[in-house]
Amino acid sequence: MPDDPIGAPAEDGAIEELLREERSFPPPESFRSQALVSDRHLYDEADQDWEGFWAAQAAQLEWMEPWKSVCEWELPFAKWFTGGKLNVSANCLDRQVAAGIGKRVAYYWEGEPGDRRTITYGELLEEVERFAGVLYSLGVRKGDRVAIYMPMIPELPVAMLACARIGAAHSVVFGGFSADALSGRINDAEAKVLVTADGGWRRGAVVPLKANVDLALDQTPSIQHTVVVQRVGEKANPGGGLVPMREGRDHWYHDLMSPSPARRGPEPMDSEDLLYLLYTSGTTAKPKGIMHTTGGYLTQVTYTHRYVFDLHPETDVYWCAADIGWVTGHSYIVYGPLANGATSVIYEGTPDYPDKDRWWEIVERYKVSILYAAPTAIRTFMKWGTSYPEGRDLSSLRLLGSVGEPINPEAWVWYWQVIGGGRCPVVDTWWQTETGGIMISPLPGVTTCKPGSATFPLPGMGAEVVDDQGKKVERGGGYLTLTRPWPGMLRGIYGDPERYRETYWSRFPGRYFAGDGAKVDEDGYLWLLGRIDDVMNVSGHRVSTTEVESALVDHPSVAEAAVVGMNDPLTGQAVIAFVTPKAGASRDSAHGEVLRQHVVEKIGPIARPKAIIFTDDLPKTRSGKIMRRLLRDVAEGRHLGDTTTLADPAVVEEIRERAMQSPAEE
Repeated sequence: MPDDPIGAPAEDGAIEELLREERSFPPPESFRSQALVSDRHLYDEADQDWEGFWAAQAAQLEWMEPWKSVCEWELPFAKWFTGGKLNVSANCLDRQVAAGIGKRVAYYWEGEPGDRRTITYGELLEEVERFAGVLYSLGVRKGDRVAIYMPMIPELPVAMLACARIGAAHSVVFGGFSADALSGRINDAEAKVLVTADGGWRRGAVVPLKANVDLALDQTPSIQHTVVVQRVGEKANPGGGLVPMREGRDHWYHDLMSPSPARRGPEPMDSEDLLYLLYTSGTTAKPKGIMHTTGGYLTQVTYTHRYVFDLHPETDVYWCAADIGWVTGHSYIVYGPLANGATSVIYEGTPDYPDKDRWWEIVERYKVSILYAAPTAIRTFMKWGTSYPEGRDLSSLRLLGSVGEPINPEAWVWYWQVIGGGRCPVVDTWWQTETGGIMISPLPGVTTCKPGSATFPLPGMGAEVVDDQGKKVERGGGYLTLTRPWPGMLRGIYGDPERYRETYWSRFPGRYFAGDGAKVDEDGYLWLLGRIDDVMNVSGHRVSTTEVESALVDHPSVAEAAVVGMNDPLTGQAVIAFVTPKAGASRDSAHGEVLRQHVVEKIGPIARPKAIIFTDDLPKTRSGKIMRRLLRDVAEGRHLGDTTTLADPAVVEEIRERAMQSPAEE
């Protein structure tokens, strides 16, 4: 069955549906932040010569060999800084130590149970050199792929940087994904080694990572060795004792690191050599392996991290409260901050464990000055009230960021007023796994913010909203497109260049389009409206409707399923599943819970449907296409649009009645 690309035409009314969700929110003059930087000249430089602008940014890195050309563009394929050689690990660590900041803190790490570590740049370099030697001793060489499936512990960035050091591409798989999701990603990348942990902590419970690994590796012939970090000890094994280890395949991290292995120096890497793969949901059940290369990617994340957060690495303590399993963590917990010599916080757990004061306790303890968080978290804090942040000293904060999804104006203002005390600029950022780094964002002290608007493309970036025919929209709603190549852009989908072309470059010729609707207001500000394709944004994470549908249909009791994202005040969107069971199958809430758990086992908790609505049939056109737009209307209780194109219009009314009788199951 052919792929259903993101770039395919949206269902009729998709943009109109997003636009009717908009609300006006006048921007008070007080949102004009006090000038922190004076980088208006960046826009002028980029407008006059965008290749020269990016060359100047790349020159801030340390290159082993100079590049010959800045950008080679044969649409849709780009090459940046061709001929140049560098090493990402060396730029993040060796360069910093050589500059005399080896004793500067790279990471303050906070474990969920309260254990803590402080790691300097010198200590991090030593750990990375040693683990690079371990990987090399296990047969990993330049060009190989290494899978990483870990909790938020310091050994996770160590593993990533060690891969970069010896020239192996890493593929980090979110620790909340299931064994099936893990094995699929390992097989697609043909990973040679897997780095994991016995388990991790989540709300006081153990996440059984090694148990998932053992299930996954029954289906992964490419894996030769597994390295296991001991994080939770005997609590990771319900059977008692430490987790089972398969002789010859499984190795304890601490055993391999002691006695000290031979250290590895940084491997010279071509600017276009693969740095990492990161899998993201598409409109088919098969995730896409997004390819990011070395020189261009590091240039963009270093530049954006420095200017978007107005970074002062000598004094700032920066906290990106994301998970490294997603692209946010790659770019703004690991590579961007370390390349800039920043001091960062990494936290293993959730905001509400052991109590709802945890985040603000961390901000107070480490005197965090820059906080970068998802709107889902901000809305959760709003729900909890102001007593928790007001009980802590947050005066160290000077800048706030928002990431992962469009932020609603009410959450923006609450963030600014309650957390920032009405004095901290708020930078709302738009970017994707595919873009590698931030594309649209205010610059502190330069851009007057409007709550809920990502404002303007950053210097060097080109973005426009277009209509159905691909014509630029000066005012109003349409489709967000990127108009020229950028250094951190994906270089393709691993093993499938044609899918890359069809998915991102076919809808609007000459333009990159990955499924977001947007509008331009009377002042030229950009407002993100959400997804217009079949990818849901749940707590800032992209989840494919097709992937969830495939998981549901995999259950023997399910004949057919359709999944939509419903607006949710906390998570942005919630997964709602409409399921047609096979004859004789139960339709009660207990069976709904069985199906929800089945999705967790096939994909992971992030994809768990909030509700299962059982139906006799699904609304389809005469050609057999499921009309998810109508199902979204049903899920959100809206007036139904035109149903005349349906093969059986009565189906929608029946589904609506059942939805009204089926309360949310979570």
